[in-house]
Amino acid sequence: MKALILVDIQNDFLPGGNLPVSGGDAIIPVVNALIERFPLTALTQDWHPAGHLSFASAHAGKEPFEKIELDGLEQILWPDHCIQGSVGAAFPESVDTNAAVAIFRKGMDPRVDSYSAFFDNGRRRRTGLAEWLKGMDVDSVCVAGLAAEVCVAYTARNAAELGFATTVVEDGTRALSDDDFTRVREELSDLGVQFRKSTALPD
Repeated sequence: MKALILVDIQNDFLPGGNLPVSGGDAIIPVVNALIERFPLTALTQDWHPAGHLSFASAHAGKEPFEKIELDGLEQILWPDHCIQGSVGAAFPESVDTNAAVAIFRKGMDPRVDSYSAFFDNGRRRRTGLAEWLKGMDVDSVCVAGLAAEVCVAYTARNAAELGFATTVVEDGTRALSDDDFTRVREELSDLGVQFRKSTALPD
């Protein structure tokens, strides 16, 4: 069985949000159409406590997008975003979330960021997504959402590593940095991850 994983399509990552991805709202018609084509859809939701240590505001003198070491891991410092219960953390009303079967939240540990839909960045905790997919007899996943070179890429990488046939939906994602996405795309292709337009996905 195949499943669709929609990664972090939340208000803070859309234009007008605290950490906007340019053109992020353009993927919404694409993902809504995809939802209708898949027997299973799972959503992920960045769900940070206030004061999360991945936020630049949690570190005196630091600015967004600087890098630090956090508990032994390289950490990009982000603007405050997707704080639990906030409007920014919510899914936009324009996304057909009613058709999703499950929602997996991530980034709740204040000391470690969580890009992938499967693990936090230190692989200290699992979200339960892999176990859920395997329990539903899923062997193939398509990944879309935001942002392409960060949470979408980490999710696709882990999906492939966990043995799922994995495809990134090219028109169902946008990047913070197109140059970074080009580099990450090459790395993912080496792992067997495919990249296809939504119109080229098999039924």
